Amino acid sequence: MSKLEEFIKNEGSAFPGKTYVEELLKPVFNDQRDFLFHVMFDIHRAHVIMLEEQNIIKTDEAREMLKGINKVAMTDISQISYQPQFEDLFFMMEAKIGEEIGSELAGKIHIGRSRNDMGVAMYRLVLREHFLELLQSAYRLSDALLEQAEQHTETYITGYTHTQPAQPTTLGHYLLAIYDVLQRDIKRLWSAYEIVNQSSLGAAALTTTGFPICRTRTCELLGFDKIIENSYDSIGGADYLLETSSALMTCMVNTGRWIQDFLQHVTREFGSFYVADPYVQVSSIMPQKRNPVSIEHSRSIASSAYGDALAAMNMIHNTPFGDIVDTEDDLQPHLYRAFTNANRVMKLMHAVIKTLKVNDEHTKKMANKSSVTITELADTLARDYDISFRKAHSVASYISKKTISARKELYEWKIDEINDMISGFVGVALTEQEWKKIISPEYFVEIRSIQGGPSPKEVVRMIGERKQKLEIHMEDYEGLVEKLMNQRTKLVEYSI
Repeated sequence: MSKLEEFIKNEGSAFPGKTYVEELLKPVFNDQRDFLFHVMFDIHRAHVIMLEEQNIIKTDEAREMLKGINKVAMTDISQISYQPQFEDLFFMMEAKIGEEIGSELAGKIHIGRSRNDMGVAMYRLVLREHFLELLQSAYRLSDALLEQAEQHTETYITGYTHTQPAQPTTLGHYLLAIYDVLQRDIKRLWSAYEIVNQSSLGAAALTTTGFPICRTRTCELLGFDKIIENSYDSIGGADYLLETSSALMTCMVNTGRWIQDFLQHVTREFGSFYVADPYVQVSSIMPQKRNPVSIEHSRSIASSAYGDALAAMNMIHNTPFGDIVDTEDDLQPHLYRAFTNANRVMKLMHAVIKTLKVNDEHTKKMANKSSVTITELADTLARDYDISFRKAHSVASYISKKTISARKELYEWKIDEINDMISGFVGVALTEQEWKKIISPEYFVEIRSIQGGPSPKEVVRMIGERKQKLEIHMEDYEGLVEKLMNQRTKLVEYSI
């Protein structure tokens, strides 16, 4: 026997070949079982109810269909495994429903639809669940950020630009910036949710059907916001996947950036943040270590979520506009993993931030170093002495350089020494009181009370507004979740 004959004998001569089964049909079946099982039966229920209401099937037929659907829906999915006589989970479940109500009646369930419109609807329903779970975690993280910001409106820290000490600000101001970015991420997630939560049902293969179905009814029964009107678009459009991927990627990139900041702040050298004991690990050999593994893992997992979302986007690139496997069984698990990991990041960082301790004495001490208040010298000269800002900047720059070369901090200069340096540029002499204000992080922050600035009063105002908005958003979210849960309960318990 030749090697080719031996290979064919092992593989089989008819579809599906052994390799095709092992490397594609089984993995796809397992993904369908693990992710799509429950929504498949919801779609069965909605479709049967609609068919009966449209007089396409008889009432007693619909009653038997729902009875069989509900019974098979109770199957323990851990006991389900791939069987070669069925192409996929859909056909296996159709056969099992047939065992309950007869194959003829079970076959009627598929009147006026295709696995195309049904498949897209299943993917959208599962993504909807993932969106809602991630949004819940994002709101909880938002709440924790506001709580910490509220406690630290007068906790002075060094703000950085280009990774270098720049100007004093407050931790509350900094955390509020993170909060605002997260709110835009949440807004993008909601925008993607709205595109996802639309019904493809009724498009059938791509041109609808000759049966007098009602697309809006199945849409309503499943809690979709509206139908995708053009039936070709229902099947061919993949932008709901692109919107989902884009929102996830943006959220994880934004989150990863401030997580990286946190990892710097918890170092022994920085010493700004102290991670609570439940979220650190001790080295197996170095007992002095408090490894911030919760934050490290969050950074890594965020990158993983980004990668899976990007993979989904790449899989759609340059694909034909229509029903195609690239946007289906092979792609969807990437998004499910992306959501799962993004949710893990939100939950981990919620726990870390909720319990975070801040070394405010140390951060204030650091905010007095590195000449970070020197901008106020230039501002004072321009504001109070009518010196052009460019010349005032030159004065500040000169004093900053002299401070560095002398290995001093600004507060170590005597006022006479400062005035002597200033006199080389302009005829101005500062008072002791003016100089103390210039080198004070507290004064620097307080005077920057422009809208959005770090002044404690301004930060308190911003926190107050955001707390009110967050409360409304969370109430709206909870109302939507309750509405969808009630809708599904009605669907599952629907009686004809």
